[in-house]
Amino acid sequence: MSYAKLTEHFRRLSQYEELGAIVQWDQAVNMPPAAGESRANALGALARLQHDVTADPRVAEWLDKANQESSLSGFERANLREIARLNRRATCVPADLVEETTLVCQLSEQAWRRYRAENDFKSYAPHLAEVVSRSREVAAALSAALTLEPYDALMDAYEPGMKAADVDVAFAPLKEFLPEFIDVALKKQASRPTIVPKGPFPVELQRNLAQRLMAASGLDMARARLDESHHPFCGGVPRDVRITNRYRPDDFLSGLMGVLHESGHGKYEQGLPADFAEQPVGKARGMVVHESQSLLQEMQVSRGHAFMTFLAAQIRETFPGHVEKQPGAFTVENLYRLQTRVARSLIRVNADEVTYPGHVMVRYDLE
Repeated sequence: MSYAKLTEHFRRLSQYEELGAIVQWDQAVNMPPAAGESRANALGALARLQHDVTADPRVAEWLDKANQESSLSGFERANLREIARLNRRATCVPADLVEETTLVCQLSEQAWRRYRAENDFKSYAPHLAEVVSRSREVAAALSAALTLEPYDALMDAYEPGMKAADVDVAFAPLKEFLPEFIDVALKKQASRPTIVPKGPFPVELQRNLAQRLMAASGLDMARARLDESHHPFCGGVPRDVRITNRYRPDDFLSGLMGVLHESGHGKYEQGLPADFAEQPVGKARGMVVHESQSLLQEMQVSRGHAFMTFLAAQIRETFPGHVEKQPGAFTVENLYRLQTRVARSLIRVNADEVTYPGHVMVRYDLE
């Protein structure tokens, strides 16, 4: 049966993707700096292998025959549609360009880690320029084949079917509303002072608290782990979720919110249909729902009064000496005010729920 051939073919692709996900996690968490170029080349080669599997000429033939099979379930037919979409996109882009784009993206990320620590954007800029150049080449190839605007062709990889016109409609009222609302929020909260907890807060204790909150949020820790990296992310696969975080000794709350945000991603991954884990239909289809789950966990659930009541008890257990010295800083009400406080900032991952959309819109406009 052609459907069986397709599922076996894309099961192999899923295994390559799993390897890539873990190798990229290792690059961010464990890899020594001197191994960067070799790792980037390896990931480029792996991306080319994944592309070759997805764009295999046999896929189109198998799809034609599989669509004639009358015994397929609704999920199986949805799988065929997802396979067709992936195959169509893959055949638009040359394998050489796929490999080159992966290589420059990996080298750029490695350079970002170095130059970020040195606050040296001038030295990083050429790496970013390479990424933009390759992205434009990919966009041009996709645009020509799919009859989409270049930006829409790129966006389709992250949210199938979405176009810039859709985003413009969604963002237009926010652009009108948010600037003035931020000013109103800043003025109102000025009359509601907060007490900032004083550190230092040992990183090991922060990590222990974070792991307890991950489990309490519903993440299955038997299928997940927590590590450190320059930038928080959720990687891996549903059976092996890899979450990373960064910590500040002077501010434990920012680290906790980062972990909870990534736990939202991890829970979504763990909730995907296990019976189709190695098929396109069993994977996250786009970033809109994915980000909704991480932000729901971070912004709504983890900043509410009920969660703050739970968190205050956890803090007393983790940092008893800090609570004893500064009891007013760790009350439920003060924690709630801290976590709902509005502040303009340059770092998206530290933004509050009011300014966070502003960070996203600025990035979108720049692109």
